[in-house]
Amino acid sequence: MKFHRRRFLHLAMTAGALPVTSGFGWAQAYPSRPITMIVPFTAGGPTDVVARIVAEGMKASLGQTVIIENVAGADGTIGVGRAARAAPDGYTLSAGQLGTHVLNGAVYSLQYDLVKDFEPISLLGSNAYILITNKTFPAKDLKELIAWAKSNEDKASVGVASTTQRLLAAYFQNMTGTKLLIVPYRGAAQALQGAVAGEIAMVFDQSSSSLQQLRAGNTRAYGVTSKTRLAAAPEIPTLDEAGLTGFDLSVWTAVWAPRGTPKEVIAKVNAAVAASLADSGVRQRLADVGLEIPPQNQQTPEVLAAYQKAEIEKWWPIVKAAGIKVE
Repeated sequence: MKFHRRRFLHLAMTAGALPVTSGFGWAQAYPSRPITMIVPFTAGGPTDVVARIVAEGMKASLGQTVIIENVAGADGTIGVGRAARAAPDGYTLSAGQLGTHVLNGAVYSLQYDLVKDFEPISLLGSNAYILITNKTFPAKDLKELIAWAKSNEDKASVGVASTTQRLLAAYFQNMTGTKLLIVPYRGAAQALQGAVAGEIAMVFDQSSSSLQQLRAGNTRAYGVTSKTRLAAAPEIPTLDEAGLTGFDLSVWTAVWAPRGTPKEVIAKVNAAVAASLADSGVRQRLADVGLEIPPQNQQTPEVLAAYQKAEIEKWWPIVKAAGIKVE
């Protein structure tokens, strides 16, 4: 009996130790296969552009490829919802921004919680929107654009593909006394192409995607939405400088994981993001599209969590007061 009792105790102690040892070994081995990063918008849009640049730079640290999966629709809510339901094993990440992880909460009845259902990883950076039209548009500056919109209400259309663009359109109308025709698009890239092709009169597009069209001479810029001019395009005035005093909004991009993802995994992914953002090649590519990278001490999960919370408290009342509706 003593032999069997000792054997039982030995087996019980061994079994009790297995999950700890196994879990530690799993965390040490992560990642052992490619990682998917869900981008809740179409390929070629501003969030997609930033995510692909950063994901490429993460490969060196992780030893695995980070694959971008575009899951577009409903202002990003479909893709973010899929990310929220993914297994919390570190192999599904979610890239998002001000619209998807703050503003949508004030517009949609979401089937997930923007804060409780995600583990913050890191801010990637922020960039401004640029108000642009087709290159042949008759208005030469913002003053002329506003005058044209007031006298051509049947043609004064603006493309929107996200809650942020809807907010910008509402702000513009309130500040200028114009009434714009809101034209919804499936993605920001499609809205930008609509402006290039002359399908719509204007669009607010993030600098990370619109600068290429501007440099190619396909569009005309009237102002940037940030407080200061873009380092990548200093010739474009701010909307404040152009006459819309106090018009200020920049969009930030960040990375999350599903709730319950192990802290050790979050730490590894965060380190990979930080290494990518520190890489000179990555920094140059992000600078070329107008992205401002946060200092290293602001690239932590804690900073992202606090920043997202502060943005929710700031923007939800504004969005609701603006009466933004989903088309």
